[in-house]
Amino acid sequence: MTTKLTHSKPILVTGAAGDIGAIGRHLTKILLGAGHKVRALVRREDDRSEDLRRLGAEVVLGDLTDLASMHRAIEGTSRIYFGMSLSAAYLEATVNVAAVARYHGVEAFVNMSQMTVTQMSITETTDSPQHKLHWLAEQALTWSGLPVITIRPTVFLESFFLRLAAAGIRSSDELILPLGDSKTSPISAIDVAHAVAVILDDPAPHIGRIYNLTGYESADLNRYANIFSQALGRTIRYRDVPLSVWTDKLLELGVPSHLVGHLTAMAKLHVEGRYDRMTDDLFRLTGRKPMSVYDFVKLHAAEFTQD
Repeated sequence: MTTKLTHSKPILVTGAAGDIGAIGRHLTKILLGAGHKVRALVRREDDRSEDLRRLGAEVVLGDLTDLASMHRAIEGTSRIYFGMSLSAAYLEATVNVAAVARYHGVEAFVNMSQMTVTQMSITETTDSPQHKLHWLAEQALTWSGLPVITIRPTVFLESFFLRLAAAGIRSSDELILPLGDSKTSPISAIDVAHAVAVILDDPAPHIGRIYNLTGYESADLNRYANIFSQALGRTIRYRDVPLSVWTDKLLELGVPSHLVGHLTAMAKLHVEGRYDRMTDDLFRLTGRKPMSVYDFVKLHAAEFTQD
């Protein structure tokens, strides 16, 4: 990545504190390491915000749906990475941030969307309320006239395997998901962060572009179970479960209904083949191949193994 050391204004990174699979947290580290100033937006003060300060970021507190805090966050910046976790307030947050960004005249607005939006239109949507919010958010950003770059990744390795599957792998050596024999191409949040960093380093050539980011390969869950077995040194089997059983378990565990609705729709779309896609957009942006599932499992082996 070619660092623009003469670029004096900070880059705003939303969702910088992040948790599992947090693009904002990885992006903050990459940008700081490349010599950029970073203003990291967080929702609360905690150990994660202190870690960002120790890295050298300017940490600001704010809510993406709050107008005043977005002025504090955006004023004085020229480039923005906008990403937000799944939320019923996603569209409100997008329009709120976009309005303030336009007021302050930012030169680049990188929007983190979802790959499924590529297959949506004014007449085609999905059963996921979150997918519709992402599609509407993209429409609003287009209407805004902002210098937008859109990133549409497939599912994330971190959320797909660490959040949804790690418990079953630890406890019973089973990869338990309701995906039948469908194929999918999960990508690492770290790879996505590297792609965004390249764009924010020199955004002008990317304005108005849409990048669809997929993982190392598109394969079914039996293939991934075999990869888990190789990486962990023990036999992991894929167990397909009925979708209703899986979603009932999520609700039982206290997963919010908005998120369950989204995951249910994603499972159905997997079965329909909507995630069986491959692009070379990541390589064209970064010169890097996506992280493989094998390397990902080796990296997180402890989280897939009982103490």
